[in-house]
Amino acid sequence: MQWYEIWSDESFEAPYLLILSDSENGEFIITDPKENGKIVFRTSKYEEAKLWLLEDEYTLVDGRMTD
Repeated sequence: MQWYEIWSDESFEAPYLLILSDSENGEFIITDPKENGKIVFRTSKYEEAKLWLLEDEYTLVDGRMTD
């Protein structure tokens, strides 16, 4: 992993977070930290991962984190 982004669903009392990151094999993965890092979505295209998050009304937390 070279970078990751935090995405938030703020419709809950406490925001629900998912993590979008790159992987060693060139895929983009979305993981759920509340589920011990379980992969909830995987794709070869960043835009597909982003659209998956936007469909469920997640918003990108400002800034990209680097490893």
